[in-house]
Amino acid sequence: MKKQVLVIGLDRFGASLAKTLVNIGHEVLAVDIDEKKVQSVAPQVTRSVQADATDEVTLKTLGVSNFDVAIVSIEAAIQNSVLSTILLKRLGVPFVVARASNDLHGAILEKIGADKVVYPEREMGSRVAHELMLRDVLDYIPVYYNYGVSKLATPPHSVGQTLSELGLGREGKWGLAVLLIQRGKEVIVTPDRAEMVKQGDVLIVAGGDDKLEQFLHETD
Repeated sequence: MKKQVLVIGLDRFGASLAKTLVNIGHEVLAVDIDEKKVQSVAPQVTRSVQADATDEVTLKTLGVSNFDVAIVSIEAAIQNSVLSTILLKRLGVPFVVARASNDLHGAILEKIGADKVVYPEREMGSRVAHELMLRDVLDYIPVYYNYGVSKLATPPHSVGQTLSELGLGREGKWGLAVLLIQRGKEVIVTPDRAEMVKQGDVLIVAGGDDKLEQFLHETD
């Protein structure tokens, strides 16, 4: 369902987020106090405006209460991030996502009513670390401490074996759940453990980081 999304703060993360939201079908108003940043994203979003998101009158003028989601991605000034989040909730935005730079910042945002707090730098660091240390990991999303969802290139020695033979699945020895297999243009969701792995398959698995590392090392 198409949503009306407000993105405040157009540094690299905010700008990328705004463009991606448009690409997947949502309408985005991108806001920043820096005119150059506003102009740089203008061709790729629904609408962009140079404005001070810490000013209540300005936010009312932008009609923020009409948006389904607001994302506060103000990078440098923590006080501006906090004030903007407070105003958005006061003005009736139903769901506010706020970016935090550290745990204290995140705790403050939660206290003042942010519906979701994200730590993009921390999450990106975790993803890159896993991709560097485990060569078959194409992408990684942390879920909890030492637990995540990984996108894996099929290890060469796994081709021709079933998920069961590889010890994958909830009952397997690795404790790694296979959520789906991407096979060319085909996507197999929650595959049966009798499913055979083929050359070129991409596996999406969930489980503990230690088990994932052991599995990949065994199949090297």
